[in-house]
Amino acid sequence: MTLRVNGKVVTPSGVIRQGCVEVRGDRISAVAEFPSIRDGHWIVPGFVDIHTHGGGGHTFTTGEPDSARAAAAFHLGHGTTSLLASLVSAPFELMRSATTAFVPLVQEGVLAGIHFEGPYLSAARCGAQNPDFLRDPSLEELTELIKIGEGAVRMVTLAPERTGALEAIGLLTTHGVVAAVGHTDATYEQTCAAVTAGASVGTHLFNGMRPVHHRDPGPAVALLTAPNVFCELIADGVHLHEGTLTFAVATAGAERCVLVTDAMAAAGMPNGEYELGGQAVTVTDGVARLARDGAIAGSTLTMDAALRHAVQVGVPVPDAVRMVSTTPALAVGLGAQVGALQAGLRADLVELDDELNVVRVMRAGEWVQ
Repeated sequence: MTLRVNGKVVTPSGVIRQGCVEVRGDRISAVAEFPSIRDGHWIVPGFVDIHTHGGGGHTFTTGEPDSARAAAAFHLGHGTTSLLASLVSAPFELMRSATTAFVPLVQEGVLAGIHFEGPYLSAARCGAQNPDFLRDPSLEELTELIKIGEGAVRMVTLAPERTGALEAIGLLTTHGVVAAVGHTDATYEQTCAAVTAGASVGTHLFNGMRPVHHRDPGPAVALLTAPNVFCELIADGVHLHEGTLTFAVATAGAERCVLVTDAMAAAGMPNGEYELGGQAVTVTDGVARLARDGAIAGSTLTMDAALRHAVQVGVPVPDAVRMVSTTPALAVGLGAQVGALQAGLRADLVELDDELNVVRVMRAGEWVQ
């Protein structure tokens, strides 16, 4: 059976104003222009979120499969057809049990992989990470996680200034796991050394990092100017000033900028009291902060809202779409499967109205919302 979806189709090479995406089974079979088609809704590839801790009242951080399944379903309703389950700094026992619990979900396709944000992070830049669990990178721990993950472990964020970090980056990249730099007080030179060692993602650029100074450029400048590094950006109007967001996009381009949610369980939920990595979080006016010191604790963002915010501050729609779909898929090695409206890729797409609100979502050739 062939299914056709018509509208303003956003492809890697531009917008087909009168376009059609043809779907057979779970694959895109063709993308073409049909002049007889009226200019309709935006048709964009399914969003790929490589950094999210939960949503809809559910979390990935406890390693519970039912909660992970529910969080993934929440984000699917907002157009995210592929996501990494991001865990926060925790004892190794939890890292190991969560990996074991999430492997079946990755094999089933509910999750696209696991992202460990910590615990190998800087105490000085820990943000909402629990300082009690921070430690130097352990090759033994990482080796075991990679082994029991059976390919599910896709990214690890660490601070390159910690003892053993460069060796850990080497281990990760050797096993096909993305090494990301984040929650770091590293110098520009230390960050460049991490990139040379194989690090290829900057975790939520500017946030949880030594700030930029004209005599001490720090990690953000090193990551922005490294041609082989993808830079995560949290486009919620809270984590980044619009000038910072547009500066990053102008510097690195949509080909290297990745919009992420960094969402926690409170995404899509009312203001109130929540938890992240064993720490109390208060959400007020949609902004999540640690109860103990007011540090920003993830976000309540969804990928469709991130797309709208980026466009509102001046990013062209095709570039913003690339930043929520194509670029993140490439950043974590999923580009041959998802992230673009292109023949042969999985039929993941989102129909958006003219205000870029989600109308419906297709995943693997089936309408799911």
